[in-house]
Amino acid sequence: MKPGYVYLLINKPNGVLYIGVTDDLSKRIAQHRSREVAGFSKRYNCARLVCFEGFDDIHDARQFEVRMKKWNRGWKLRRIAGQNPDWRDLTDTLPV
Repeated sequence: MKPGYVYLLINKPNGVLYIGVTDDLSKRIAQHRSREVAGFSKRYNCARLVCFEGFDDIHDARQFEVRMKKWNRGWKLRRIAGQNPDWRDLTDTLPV
């Protein structure tokens, strides 16, 4: 069993949201910041980590990511505001 993380990136407060899943959050955020990750996050410059949640099993993380992507925008924004009301970049709080 491998742990996993679901994370939300933004390009600016209340801007474009990106939801992803990974087993190495620090490495993945670094890839987004260096614009190594092609696609949506690169196109919209989503590199500011505003919310993340850890799971004991990467499969549970993937299932939660799929569910979260179906949420409406208001639910996602409330989730961020509940965990990070100032919308600050949480990169410095990442687990090692």
